[in-house]
Amino acid sequence: MARPSLPEKLNICVTSRNFPIASRPDHHGYLWPIVRGLANRGHHVTILSSTNPLGKAEIVDSGVHAYYLNEGVVTSPTPFGELLRSRFLETHHKQPFHILHSLDNSAILLGKTKKENHLAIAYDVEATQMGQVFSILGMAQESLSSLVTTGVALAYKFISTFLGGDRALLKTADGVFVTSPQQRISLERYYLYPDSRVYTVPYGIEVRNFEPRPKSEGLLKELGIPSNAQIIVTLTDMTELEEVKNLLLAFQKVAIKKPNTRLIIIGQGPLKHQIEYEMLSLALGSRVVFAGPVHTDLLTDYVSLCDVYIDLSARSSGFEPTMLEAMAQKKVIIGSEVNPIANIVEDGRDGFLVRPADTQSISTLLIDIFEFPLLSSEIGESARKKVVDLFDTKKMVDETISAYKSILMRTGWYRA
Repeated sequence: MARPSLPEKLNICVTSRNFPIASRPDHHGYLWPIVRGLANRGHHVTILSSTNPLGKAEIVDSGVHAYYLNEGVVTSPTPFGELLRSRFLETHHKQPFHILHSLDNSAILLGKTKKENHLAIAYDVEATQMGQVFSILGMAQESLSSLVTTGVALAYKFISTFLGGDRALLKTADGVFVTSPQQRISLERYYLYPDSRVYTVPYGIEVRNFEPRPKSEGLLKELGIPSNAQIIVTLTDMTELEEVKNLLLAFQKVAIKKPNTRLIIIGQGPLKHQIEYEMLSLALGSRVVFAGPVHTDLLTDYVSLCDVYIDLSARSSGFEPTMLEAMAQKKVIIGSEVNPIANIVEDGRDGFLVRPADTQSISTLLIDIFEFPLLSSEIGESARKKVVDLFDTKKMVDETISAYKSILMRTGWYRA
């Protein structure tokens, strides 16, 4: 039987436990501009996810159909992966999908039966546990004992995550999407995944949605921050104490030399009480503001408040959308040198890169930023130009379509 030609218009399913359907990106929301762009090109796009802030089980927006499998269910003991498999196969048998793009590891059950279902599967690198390995690198210090400890921890974490899940997941992958050369090299060198099946698409944000805006006087008043304060903002899930502790240690030195500085910590998590204790033990009670969980629609207002946006996390293996938004708003950003942001930020030109454990260098850098506002303005301009040039929605959509078609052609099901 002759193989069919690859169809011009694809039937695409995108899945993730968390996929907010909103104009502003958070975690996986950065892909929303792309799926909308795919639909605008005539491709049929379906999203299968768990829940959404609107509490709706089904949302249709810009030609994209999104189904949230845990909405409207009081209690669901069934794991999301099982719910996903059931709903996907039900839909697939009615109108077969050409490709399934999973942003996390929730599609691994479908991956194990992809041949029976005549289905190609692609994962984002976020589906692996690579971010945990990068996190350990970020906490390393330059002393010999720290390097030895880090090396042992790194080897253990890689072996446990690779054998504990990543190897099985990658065996089901027809392709893997990455956002940086660092991830691509790691997949081939350490995860033994063929480079020919890796696709670099720099997912980011729709920069046109984030024009620079003035500070909100109302929000400053609500937070109890003076209008002339120099403000640092960070976003954290409060699951790694050292990340926030290092920032607090660095900020303590800044607060002594620059009494009008304030640190706003956005987020909620299991280690909040420990973080509050660290803050109080450093006598920073009047200088640190815990904003708590902030709705995605309001995050832009918080970013607009800051003079510096800092993220010392190395756990993400992709670009952190709020940091990209800060760059789009012409803010000075400070990121981890082992975070993928290091692949687009030129240190000292459009942002700064630091080793998260080097609190002395971080505090010195923050003081210098506040003492030389003209230089900060130039860096902010360069930062916006960088993200405008890099995260062009049309280019991202073109590259995603090209990757999907390459993955499908590699299956051997279609003729050239």
